[in-house]
Amino acid sequence: MLEAAIDHVDRFGIAELSMRKLGASLHVEGMALYRYVHSRDELLDAMVDRLLDQLYADPDVLLSPDDDWQTFLRRVAAGVRRLAHDHPQIFPLIATRHRAAPWIRPPLRSLRWIEGFLSALLSRGFSEDAAVYAYRAFGSFLIGHLLLEVSAEGADPVAQAVDPASSRAPGAVASTGEDTPRGAADTASLELGAFPTLTRLADRLAVQDLSEEFEHSLGNLLERLDEARRRLA
Repeated sequence: MLEAAIDHVDRFGIAELSMRKLGASLHVEGMALYRYVHSRDELLDAMVDRLLDQLYADPDVLLSPDDDWQTFLRRVAAGVRRLAHDHPQIFPLIATRHRAAPWIRPPLRSLRWIEGFLSALLSRGFSEDAAVYAYRAFGSFLIGHLLLEVSAEGADPVAQAVDPASSRAPGAVASTGEDTPRGAADTASLELGAFPTLTRLADRLAVQDLSEEFEHSLGNLLERLDEARRRLA
């Protein structure tokens, strides 16, 4: 089902994904899919997890014992960029917030990815504060740049991140416009116990004021532009 859902979005976009339409492509009733997921949001989470599982299995991305932290970040950036170009219609969804941790900024819809990223940096000598700062700065750069790239390929980052039935971001609890079986669990309250590093650093990851990060990023850009101005004079 997940592969069919990914293929459907690759072809038609997130806005055209519904349980009814996916069921039709699989030649079953849309309600039959609720045996596997409780909601459209849960299906979206599972799709992201499937794609990122493939990323984790990529030997060009995996952290090797001899890798320093710069090599690790370059590998991750290259792998996520390949994913964005392979699935430009789905990538904007990866840049939305996970329902179990909507407080994490910048948004990224994979708790496993965030946990692994933070753990890798901590194992390479980063303090907890430095690891959080690196996650925020690296995530902002990566997501921002790749959203521009997939936009150039025809994806609409704004439209793709919105549930067409609710006009709200996928992280919001909302009706999908289709009946969900009575008693279905509210997966927005997913247990975070499987991600100890993320949970331990939650207060720092949840910082809302991004002004300092923005000013630092802007300052770094201005320094690069000044260097280019002098080098290319």
